[in-house]
Amino acid sequence: MKVIKIDAARAAGAVKRFQESVSFSVETAAAVIPVLAEIREKGDEAVLGFTKRFDGVELSARQMKVSVKEMADGWTRISATEKRAIRHSIRTIREYHRKCLPKGWSGKNSEGMTVGERYYPLERVGLYVPGGQVPLVSTVLMTVVPAQVAGVTDIVLCTPPQRDGSVADGLLAAFHALGLKEVYRIGGAQAIGAMAFGTRTVGKVDMIAGPGNAYVMEAKRQVFGTVGVDLLPGPSEVMVIADEGANPAWVAADLLSQAEHGTGKEKIYLAVPSREFWNRIRTELKSQLAQLENTGTIEEILASRFLIGVYPSLADAVAFANAAAPEHLELQVSADKIAGLSRDITTAGAILQGYHTPTVLGDFVAGPSHTLPTDGTGRFSGGLQSIDFMRRSSFVRSTTRANRAVMETVQAFGDMESLPIHVASLRCRIEKGGNSGS
Repeated sequence: MKVIKIDAARAAGAVKRFQESVSFSVETAAAVIPVLAEIREKGDEAVLGFTKRFDGVELSARQMKVSVKEMADGWTRISATEKRAIRHSIRTIREYHRKCLPKGWSGKNSEGMTVGERYYPLERVGLYVPGGQVPLVSTVLMTVVPAQVAGVTDIVLCTPPQRDGSVADGLLAAFHALGLKEVYRIGGAQAIGAMAFGTRTVGKVDMIAGPGNAYVMEAKRQVFGTVGVDLLPGPSEVMVIADEGANPAWVAADLLSQAEHGTGKEKIYLAVPSREFWNRIRTELKSQLAQLENTGTIEEILASRFLIGVYPSLADAVAFANAAAPEHLELQVSADKIAGLSRDITTAGAILQGYHTPTVLGDFVAGPSHTLPTDGTGRFSGGLQSIDFMRRSSFVRSTTRANRAVMETVQAFGDMESLPIHVASLRCRIEKGGNSGS
């Protein structure tokens, strides 16, 4: 861990140096290229080969698909409490994303043309859900529900198999609860390649969404253009901005909860008003760690992927947060500070406001998708929403009168850009004898 004094003028540089020190190796891109190339060329054969190589699981092409019966059986094996939790989360996610749906519109512009836009759901979407030894049941809900709310016709989902080739009951139950029909036990870059290029077993999709490790994200980056992608959400991140009123035990618990994801690539940021307050949090971290088992990965993250900033003023904390663009931002500050910080910090993927709002609420049940921008990409992107599973078309409908009104402007642009036929295509509609109808 590294403790620095935050200076608004130097915050960006400090964060950049930290992020570069923990960034993924350049070899990641080189490793993904041949995987995608082989899948494009050999389809199922390549997917099965990489599944055996990377996941240690040998499957046939038929076994790649998870049957509807397997999903139903998974639902029967989970507890009544777990069923209620899944239903509860589905409800809150659906309620939230219905409110986020964009609305088409139509109106007249100043020249009398009818203009507007309409939104259409994508037809076939591929979703990736990390699984294997850490089955992220909530991620199924956080990716599938927004797509369903958008009205996507076909939803394809890929998740890596466990060592015995099975899929965890929690995941199966979530698939069943959502009514999915097309799920494949394929993980890693090979899953992205299968959905992007299509194989005999896995039909090509129009867009891919969902989080994953460095190889999954790099694969998404490389197939962009062949298909659309949502964003590149990698290993989890959290930043906590705490003031003197924050409970050090709560802050410590929230920092540890993000390190718990287990990839070893998580990033943690903390902004505190003094070194003394940091020392109180550090004491809590040690105390809570002592009560946990298998803390090796968590301790590694705390040692090498944890940046602590001491802020002289809240303006310095704001600069620190905007430079980091954290996936999750917890404002563990008094109520009078929340509005200002939420206004001034403009790059966070999700903002958890107040002492009583840990990140876990956003992870599981609050409603917004927890598929969020990481690694600084919050500077230009936001979390997954239903609109990401839709495309927009604008429309224009003109009249002879409106065409006459804009003819001079069209002529000027045609002259500047040396496009006389463009101009002629409008002029022929307004010359004497042209159709003056709608």
